[in-house]
Amino acid sequence: MNNGEVILSSIRKESSDKIAAIREEADKVYEEAMAKAQEQASAIRHSAETKVQQQSEKLIAAHKSRAALERRNALLKTRRQEIEKTVAAVEKKILSMPDAEYFEFLLSLASQLQTKTGMVFFNQRDLARLPKDLEQRLRKIGFDAVISKDPAGDISGGFILKNGDVEENMSIEAVIAARREMIEDLICRELFKD
Repeated sequence: MNNGEVILSSIRKESSDKIAAIREEADKVYEEAMAKAQEQASAIRHSAETKVQQQSEKLIAAHKSRAALERRNALLKTRRQEIEKTVAAVEKKILSMPDAEYFEFLLSLASQLQTKTGMVFFNQRDLARLPKDLEQRLRKIGFDAVISKDPAGDISGGFILKNGDVEENMSIEAVIAARREMIEDLICRELFKD
C-alpha cells in the first residue's frame, strides 16, 4: 500500500469513526428526546385524564344535586296538593254535617268568644236552618249576642260577630286559616309518616 492509500485509509477510518460517533450521539439525543416526549405526553395524558375525571365527578354531582332538588320539589308539591285536598275536605265535611251536629260545632266556636256581645251574622243557608233556641243556647255559654236576620257577606259557613267596628270572623274559612299551621302539621304527621 502506498502513502496515498494509507492516508486515504486513515481518513476513511477517521471519517467512519466520526460518523459512528455522530450517529451514536444522534441516537442518544434522539432517545433522550423521545423519552422526554413520552414523559411529557404521559404527563399531558394524566393531566387530561385527571381533568376529565374531575369534570365527570362535578357533572355527576351536579346531576345528583339537580335530581335531589327535583325530587324534593315534587315531594313538596305533592304534599302541598294533599294538604290542600285535605283542608278542602275538612271544610266540606264541616259544611255537610247534619244540622244538629253543625250547630253544636258552631256553639263550640262561639264558646271561644265568651263575654263578647254584638250581632251574629250567618250566611243565607245557615239562616234558613237555624235552630229556634240558638240565641238561648248562645247565652248559656256566656255569648250574649243577637242573631241578625240579614245574611253575612261571602262566607261558606260559620258566623261573624260584629260589635260596632269590631268584628270577630268565625267563618269556617277563617277558623281553618287561623289554625292552618297546626292542621298542616297534623296532616303531614298522618299522611307523610316516614
